[in-house]
Amino acid sequence: MADTMQFDLVSPERRLASLRASAVQIPGADGDMTAMPDHAPLITTLRPGVLRIESPEGNSEFVVTGGFAEIGSDTMSVLAEKAIPVTEVTRAHLDELVAEARAAHDAAKGAPDAHPSIVDDAAKLLADMEALGDHMSL
Repeated sequence: MADTMQFDLVSPERRLASLRASAVQIPGADGDMTAMPDHAPLITTLRPGVLRIESPEGNSEFVVTGGFAEIGSDTMSVLAEKAIPVTEVTRAHLDELVAEARAAHDAAKGAPDAHPSIVDDAAKLLADMEALGDHMSL
């Protein structure tokens, strides 16, 4: 069993991490999960939350707003909608993310032909964004 796996984190704006990791905890849509070397192959969606990386060089954390993770036995790639290093997150960042989620929720509720699941998804996104701010104590 290998001690590390290749980990890559990218967003539409930039590549945020490319390193050897011993464990990566992701906020999966169905709950938090930790991927380690020799993990079973899996593709999953992400919900807003904190992604944590453990590596020989040290630990790091990123706020992600959603996206996808592809896990293999010796690699893991995360394609995040938005990703920000936790050390760079400010109250203004979180307020902006919550405002975007609130606008999406209001738009979904106001659409005359919106399917109830669309409104529910928007409400879940808004709740996740608000909880993220509480979790980070900002």
